[in-house]
Amino acid sequence: MSTPSPEADAEILERVVRQGRETMARLRRARAELSQVTGTGRTSDGMVRAVADGQGGIVELRLDPRVMRLDHVSLGARITAVLQDAQREAEARARRVTEEALADTATLPDALDERFVRDRVDRIAGNLMS
Repeated sequence: MSTPSPEADAEILERVVRQGRETMARLRRARAELSQVTGTGRTSDGMVRAVADGQGGIVELRLDPRVMRLDHVSLGARITAVLQDAQREAEARARRVTEEALADTATLPDALDERFVRDRVDRIAGNLMS
């Protein structure tokens, strides 16, 4: 089996480094995108509206003054349902961003095995000595 040329090794290494940098850039973009993810929930009549962030935290809750006419049980049920809807939507959006980012990492080449690198260096050194 012939040993690839040092130029071929350099090209492989450059490609691995380039792919790694591209993947890291995509992961940074995904991280920034995740920080902007929100989900919204609202009642069909629009009296209760909530916004959740990508971690499930509630960042906004709006109540139309008309909700004060509702009994406390009905109001509590509406608020709970709207909060859960907002959190589910935010979670689904965050999951999509994460899945897309992780799919990008699937294109990375396998890590170079230490034995492979050692063998390659030994072969090149042997070729230089002969």
